[in-house]
Amino acid sequence: MNSNGLHEIPTPGGARSRSGSADNAVSISPQVISGIVIFLDFFIVLLTGMAAFWINFGIGGFIYKQFSFFMMIISIIFVGIGVAYRVYEFEAISFTRRVVYRVVRQFVITIFIFAVFVMLWRGGVTISTIWIAGSVAVSFVFVFIGRAAFYVVLYRLAEAGRLTRNLLVVGGGPQGQKLIERLKADQKPWNRVIGVFDDRLERIGDTVAGVPVLGDLDKLTVYIRQHHVDEVIVALPWSADNRLLGILNRLQELPVHISLGSDLIGYQFPHRTTYSLVGGVPVLNVMAKPLSGWQHLLKLLEDRVLAALIVVAFSPILLSVALAVRLESPGPVIFRQKRYGFNNQVFYVFKFRSMYHNMTLEDAEAERVKQATKDDPRITRVGRFIRKSSLDELPQLFNVLNGTMSLVGPRPHAVAHNEEYARLIDGYFARHKVKPGITGWAQVNGFRGETDTVDKMEARVNYDVSYIENWSLLFDIQILLMTAFVGFVNKNAY
Repeated sequence: MNSNGLHEIPTPGGARSRSGSADNAVSISPQVISGIVIFLDFFIVLLTGMAAFWINFGIGGFIYKQFSFFMMIISIIFVGIGVAYRVYEFEAISFTRRVVYRVVRQFVITIFIFAVFVMLWRGGVTISTIWIAGSVAVSFVFVFIGRAAFYVVLYRLAEAGRLTRNLLVVGGGPQGQKLIERLKADQKPWNRVIGVFDDRLERIGDTVAGVPVLGDLDKLTVYIRQHHVDEVIVALPWSADNRLLGILNRLQELPVHISLGSDLIGYQFPHRTTYSLVGGVPVLNVMAKPLSGWQHLLKLLEDRVLAALIVVAFSPILLSVALAVRLESPGPVIFRQKRYGFNNQVFYVFKFRSMYHNMTLEDAEAERVKQATKDDPRITRVGRFIRKSSLDELPQLFNVLNGTMSLVGPRPHAVAHNEEYARLIDGYFARHKVKPGITGWAQVNGFRGETDTVDKMEARVNYDVSYIENWSLLFDIQILLMTAFVGFVNKNAY
């Protein structure tokens, strides 16, 4: 303890770091870090694109100036997309596991927007596909390398104690303990919890989750004035509003960031929480509506454009299957069946009829819909082939065009099956938060066809929920490609 009765600042591991105490470290500013990464990405994309043009065509002349202008536009679009998708937020920069996915998404959307820009351009210059391909490939490699190198430098400096964010926690109760444990589990060396303060010292011990208790609130003010502190996190029960307001009023005069930590319920949410303002009132967002805003528009364009193109491309197959169904047995070519769709709304799904007409029952007429099984006598010879090859699903392209389905999404189940499994599986209806799809993440992972056990259906639901929570345009493209290679023929489809 020093002359003021305060503990010295601890360092990780209980000893001082090689570079000295935390007071000598440079404060890490998330805004500055984000700005540096934006700056690096902009110039990496700009310079690598110009270099690719120079290698292919040389330097000089009006064309070079024109292409330099285009590269400037591409660079601006690229960083703009990153800002819009919050790629440059400090938490995203420091989370390296998904950096490749983020960079790929940025480039895909950038190329799409740039292509629209070029189509509207009236400058009279033909864009070289060689240059575009070379620029994108080289830029992707260097942006990825630059992002990885920056993270390594950031991590090494933080580990050495040269670049840190010193945190104090107010509250030694369960909320404070949970907060410190979560920060330790995050394993980010730049977040350094240097001590805990509490206005009720008699209720806590000398440490909280391994971090020393340095004093009460009177000593907190002195401590901050004598040491380098970046942020104070108040971790108290939200129900203690008078106590919270009193502490926040005392801290507002100090030159540090003040944050309010989550109550215990906040750690129970499986999703990352954010906050927003509703009528000027701050609220905690715990679950976001899937496919909202620009994502909804992107999904809508994907469905309508691709479905129309597939209908045109597959029209000979559609006509051939329709003719085969009609010639083999009497009855309608298209079979309509009630299914639950988006937000649990009932709609009619279209399929090529694969069963004999007198053995096919509409949901409204059947008390319980029996799933097709192996060697099912209701299925025709043509029906067995089109079910095995998934050709019976092709009319659902018209469901996509009329807006009741998507190309990719959770497969719609019959009404009777839906009601049955909803009683057996918790969270079953979460799969209806988006439109049902012709193909889905569960189907390309083998959960297609008959679900004769609750475990199989539960696994299918888990895949569906995972798809909804992690949706992206690239994810849809991945599922469509997997469907093209492995999803059409499946041994579980009868």
